[in-house]
Amino acid sequence: MNHNLTSLHPYPFAKMATLLADSTPALNYSEIKLGIGEPKHAPPAFVLDVLRENLDKISQYPSTNGLFELRQTIAHWLEKRFFLNHVDPHTQVLPVMGTREAIFSLVQAVIDHPQTEIVVETADQPPTIVMPNPFYQIYEGAAILAQAAPYFMPCTSDNDFKGDYRAVPKDVWTRTQLLFICSPNNPTGSVMTMDDWEHLFRLSDQYGFIIASDECYSELYFDSAPVGLLQACAALGRHDFKNCVVFHSLSKRSNLPGLRSGFVAGDADILQAYLQYRTYQGCAMPIPHQLASIAAWEDEKHVAQNRALYQEKFALWMSELGELLDLRMPKAGFYFWVKVPEQFNGDDEIFVKALYEQANIHALAGRYLSREVDGKNPGQGYVRIALVASVEESREAISRIRQLLGA
Repeated sequence: MNHNLTSLHPYPFAKMATLLADSTPALNYSEIKLGIGEPKHAPPAFVLDVLRENLDKISQYPSTNGLFELRQTIAHWLEKRFFLNHVDPHTQVLPVMGTREAIFSLVQAVIDHPQTEIVVETADQPPTIVMPNPFYQIYEGAAILAQAAPYFMPCTSDNDFKGDYRAVPKDVWTRTQLLFICSPNNPTGSVMTMDDWEHLFRLSDQYGFIIASDECYSELYFDSAPVGLLQACAALGRHDFKNCVVFHSLSKRSNLPGLRSGFVAGDADILQAYLQYRTYQGCAMPIPHQLASIAAWEDEKHVAQNRALYQEKFALWMSELGELLDLRMPKAGFYFWVKVPEQFNGDDEIFVKALYEQANIHALAGRYLSREVDGKNPGQGYVRIALVASVEESREAISRIRQLLGA
């Protein structure tokens, strides 16, 4: 077996299962799941209709680069959503089986170990991948299995939960081959500004690393649509998207997590090599899924309705719990990154256990989404709450939490 497998951390939900193994939920309440970021809004019926109508095409092998019609639809969506002059569907778009798969496999494809025929890296100078902390766990797992060193950039209230990339040491940038950005961020809800992107472009140009932007929550916003990486490229005259790739998905945008449909777009040179890698990897999206995806990307009405539902729930939580919990309205996404109340000693594990045992509510301890750096875990003392349940369940969850807090 690959010896690097032993370096992987248990997934956050496995840690939660261990934490709650000896706990009993409040059985006088029905279960409310706010821990996993799995959309619960109804998927668009017309997308499911297209899927059903094309089930006979399951007998055909899909091509690795997908149907041209899908790539063209995605290119048009990118152009409209991010104010781009032109996205080439032949070279700058690649459909993928969900962004989790794509994020992992892209790392395996782009990380380069300069060496002889045998893979040998000096222990103190491996290729580096810089990533936010807390973070989506696939970033770290992909780095470890590519024999790269994760460098964790703490996202705290001091830097608006985006991470201070200006504080990364020069010797780290020198070794960096890939930088992960998550905007809108999971779990903090922060978003990158044009100034942030411009600073990262200067670093990328200086040190030659790839910027990979995970933008799966980009359509769940409240005031204004977040600025995407490719949008920033175009605004600053970087029309070839040099060393830049973005990940997008239908999971959150269209409530279709089980469709496993997303795409990677950006630098044509990177995607050309990545396509060759994927040809061997064998992750091609089934044709019925591709045709259903076309229908989803072409429609914005259901996206606006979806966004409105989340806006309603966030407004409800802020009005009913904003004075009792330290709720910070995110810029985008569907998570609250909640500071643990003092009555629970500021301990995220104690708080999520209390939510489970006294209110039968599932939430996620923030420390499980982060890594300790210099003795500090930036997720410790926070809890992630996913507003994925219905409006009715949200009202019930709020009522239970108010009782838990003694209100």
